[in-house]
Amino acid sequence: MIRTADRLNTVQEYYFSKKLREVRGLMAQGKPIINMGIGSPDLAPSEHVLNAIQEAVFENGAHQYQSYQGLPQLRESIANFYKNRFDVTADPATEILPLMGSKEGIMHISLAFLNAGDEVLIPNPGYPTYTSVTNLVGAVPIYYDLIEENGWFPDLKVLEDQDLSKVKIMWLSYPHMPTGATATREQFVKIVAFAKKHDILLVNDNPYSFVLNTDPASILSIPNAKEVCLELNSLSKTFNMAGWRVGFVLGSEEHINAILKVKSNMDSGMFYGIQKGAIAALESSDDWFVELNKVYGKRRELIFQLADTLGCSYDRDAVGMFVWAKLPEGSVASEAFINDILYKKDLFITPGTIFGSNGEGYIRFSLCITEDKIKEAIARF
Repeated sequence: MIRTADRLNTVQEYYFSKKLREVRGLMAQGKPIINMGIGSPDLAPSEHVLNAIQEAVFENGAHQYQSYQGLPQLRESIANFYKNRFDVTADPATEILPLMGSKEGIMHISLAFLNAGDEVLIPNPGYPTYTSVTNLVGAVPIYYDLIEENGWFPDLKVLEDQDLSKVKIMWLSYPHMPTGATATREQFVKIVAFAKKHDILLVNDNPYSFVLNTDPASILSIPNAKEVCLELNSLSKTFNMAGWRVGFVLGSEEHINAILKVKSNMDSGMFYGIQKGAIAALESSDDWFVELNKVYGKRRELIFQLADTLGCSYDRDAVGMFVWAKLPEGSVASEAFINDILYKKDLFITPGTIFGSNGEGYIRFSLCITEDKIKEAIARF
C-alpha cells in the first residue's frame, strides 16, 4: 500500500470543494438550489479585455513558453495601475511579479520564507488557505483575534504581549475577507511599525479594493513599507476574471527575487493571451468601476433585505463582494443554521465558521448572483 505524505494529515479538503459537491448532488436530484456561497463573479470581463485575448492568440510566439516574470508590458501595466489607483510606486523590472492567481502566491511566499517550525500570524476570521498552506510547509499557525467590537482589526497591544520570537510572517487582508472591514491609513502605519519592530514579513492580501469601496488603499503606500511588506492582488474580483487565474505580488527587489526563485521551479510562465487580456483590464477607465459597482450595489441592497428577513444584522459600510451578517440572538450554530436553510429552502449560504472560530454566529452572502435569484430567495421566506 502506497502511503501518502504526512503533510496531508495537517490539512483537510477545502470547504467549498466538499460543500459544493454536496450542493451539486442536491441539484442533480432536481432541487432548485440558489448558491450564495462562493465569490465567483458571474459577470463577464469587458469587451475590450475579451478582444485583447482573442487577438493575442494569433500573434507570433503566443503559444510558446513565456517568461517566468511575465511580459514587461504586463509588469508596466501593474506599476501604472498601482501608481494611478493607490499612489504606490513600484519598479516594474524588480518589484513586481505576476502570478497565476494570488492563491498561488500564498504558497510561493510561504515556501520562500518559512522553515519548519517558524510561526505565522493568521487572522481569525480569515481566508482558510493561510492556515492550510502554513501547515503544508511545516510552519505553525498562530491565530490572532479579529472581533466586531474592534472593527475587525488586530489588537496590537495584545500581540505585543505574546512571544513573537519565532514569528516570520503575518497575514493581513484589507479590505478584509470575509467581513468587508477596511483599514485606515493610521492603522496601516501602526501595523507596519509593529512588523519592523519584530522583524516580521507582513503580507496584505488585497483583491477587494475596488468592489463597493470609495477609498481603495494599499499598505505599500506607507513610507518604507516595502522593507517588511508584500502585497498580493488579483484581477479575479475587480475585472471578473476569476477563471483566468491572474494575480501579482509587489514588494522589495530582495523579497520578489526570493519568491521568483520558488515560482520559476513551479511553472513555465503564464499564457501569452491571458497576459494581454490582463494588460487591457489594468488599463480600464473609471467607467468600468462605476458600472461594476452599480450592479453590485443593487444586489447588495437586495441581500440586505434577505438578511433582514432572516433577522440578521450587518454593517452597511462594509466593502467587497460579500455581506457578512450576524445571526439573531439565540440562533443555532452557524453551520446548523445554513444547513437548515439549504435543506428547507434550497438556499446555500456560507457559515462564518469556515473562516475561524470568531466566525461563529455569522454567515456570509455572496453578491455573485443575479437580482432575480436574490428576489426569488427572499420570496422563499
